[in-house]
Amino acid sequence: MIRLGRIGYVNMAPVFFRLEADVEEVVGVPTDLNRRLVAGEIDVAPISSIAYARDAEKLRLLPRLCVSSEGAVESIQLISKTPFERIRTVAVTPESATSVVLTKVLLPDAEQVPLGEDAEAKLLIGDAALRSAFEDPTPHHDLGRLWLERTGLPMVFAVWAAPEPVHSELVALEDALVASLRQARAEPELLAYESADRYGYPPGFLAR
Repeated sequence: MIRLGRIGYVNMAPVFFRLEADVEEVVGVPTDLNRRLVAGEIDVAPISSIAYARDAEKLRLLPRLCVSSEGAVESIQLISKTPFERIRTVAVTPESATSVVLTKVLLPDAEQVPLGEDAEAKLLIGDAALRSAFEDPTPHHDLGRLWLERTGLPMVFAVWAAPEPVHSELVALEDALVASLRQARAEPELLAYESADRYGYPPGFLAR
């Protein structure tokens, strides 16, 4: 049975909406799946795009799947009362690799410290970032939006990859994942209601 990594955030819901494949799901945060994929502990997973770049010679991309945005991505937020251009310390989540590097690109002079330490800003991703946007009135800076403003380009936060040599069922699994995603796009309201039950967000927010 193919071992399939799954990031435990709500933005994975469309890819797994109606997945018809016999898999062993391995759920984790991006940095955990990054490590496990390169170590050969799982056969395919969504991993941080920077993690793929660092080990590209060992991995094969699944070219039809990624986590990306052209503009605001919602689930990756830099939170600070300090004006963005004056931020000099950022507490970064241990769950992310790409967003940590992107923060360094956007704020090259800011020191990064572990989340929980005193800092002028904090970086959150995934469901923690979404919850923060609901609960915390502190200004939030969306990294997808900031990247588009800086470069005019979309941002790829995560890619799907498999270690070489790839599992014999990889091509069939990619087809199944893409089929699930297409079905989710065809039934966005059903996807939103089902995901609301699982993840605890309002269906209207998830549909958007």
